[in-house]
Amino acid sequence: MAATATPGVMRARNRILVASADPLFRDRVKRSSVYADALSEEAVGGAHALAKLLQWPCDGVLLDRNLPDLDAQEVAEQIRKQYPQIEVKLVDPGAIAGREEKAEERELATEEAANSAATEEIAGEDAEAGEAATDENENADVVAGLEPAESEHGGAARQMEPLPGMIGSSRSMEQVYRLVQMVASRDTTVLVTGETGTGKELVAGAVHALSKRAKHPFVVVNCAAIPESLLEAELFGHARGAFTGAVQSRLGRIHVAQGGTLFLDEVGELPLSMQAKLLRFLQSGEVQRLGSSDVYRVDVRVVCATNVNLLELTRAKQFRLDLYYRLAIFPVWMPPLRERLEDVRPLAEFFLEKLCVEDAVPRKHLSAEALAYLGAAEWPGNVRELQHAIERAFILAGNDLALNVEHFLPFGDSSN
Repeated sequence: MAATATPGVMRARNRILVASADPLFRDRVKRSSVYADALSEEAVGGAHALAKLLQWPCDGVLLDRNLPDLDAQEVAEQIRKQYPQIEVKLVDPGAIAGREEKAEERELATEEAANSAATEEIAGEDAEAGEAATDENENADVVAGLEPAESEHGGAARQMEPLPGMIGSSRSMEQVYRLVQMVASRDTTVLVTGETGTGKELVAGAVHALSKRAKHPFVVVNCAAIPESLLEAELFGHARGAFTGAVQSRLGRIHVAQGGTLFLDEVGELPLSMQAKLLRFLQSGEVQRLGSSDVYRVDVRVVCATNVNLLELTRAKQFRLDLYYRLAIFPVWMPPLRERLEDVRPLAEFFLEKLCVEDAVPRKHLSAEALAYLGAAEWPGNVRELQHAIERAFILAGNDLALNVEHFLPFGDSSN
């Protein structure tokens, strides 16, 4: 018998995303008759679900009301604003388990009635038909969401304000702003990913600035810039005499960040030996200086960034999988500039105005032709490349108040 549609039940979909920390619930949904023919993906938390949606568009999302990392209602509202075509339901797996137990009890009672006298069988069959219809409808409720999540539709979605130090109003950047504002107040570890020059350090700085740790240190460590032989001492500190040249004890960068945020840039460049030590620190919150047996407990939030695919590194045995899962609790992806070209103009005008102020010269502007030229470029170096292009054009323009196309043409161009 086909399930009868009931209020609050998510319609059968071709592609669904199930977000819950409960693997039994996720498996129950995938095996249910309602979604047996649907393509399904799983997420273990709210951040994981938001990251999945960036790469796996779907028709419906089932959210566990008790997500381990984020508030389920906030996640639901964000998905509705960002993806209005997706149907979102909040689910209580505990209530679902209770309903399924009641359904099993009714099924057992029905089987006993079927074994009774012939006259009672007829009545039993009628009862079974009614119970089966009820079971099917309730099971649809159980798997599909139980009740509709509260919605705040009615009016266009409010435009997100840029984060501190960041510029851009494109849809992909608004997604970044939402994610950062959701996670900033927590101590959750954040992993910022994206190509070189997209502004990953600005995201890390915004996470710190909007957090309760904003008045404490924001310590930056470029993992690719420190030689492997010095990296442990740089991060964890060292005692006097720990190695040749260690004439005095020194606190490591982790300890310096006490109460604040430690930003590990280019974390994918960490050697395997250091990955094990970093994992231990993340698990225990303790620091042991090189050459010392003393252990210090620290209170530090960790934000990491990388321009490489860490999962691919784990497959190549170049990055520890357990460390990856520790770092990627809340991933934030920074889009390349070529995917948000509407932000080129405000970025270019900001960089130009900044140069004018720094050099104390009359305000310059970009010509219409220059803006069109910048808007058509691919920018493989992303925002950093655009910033350098504006600086070069600013210098070439000299006393001219307008930056024209010829100021942006590459060196050696015949028209330059």
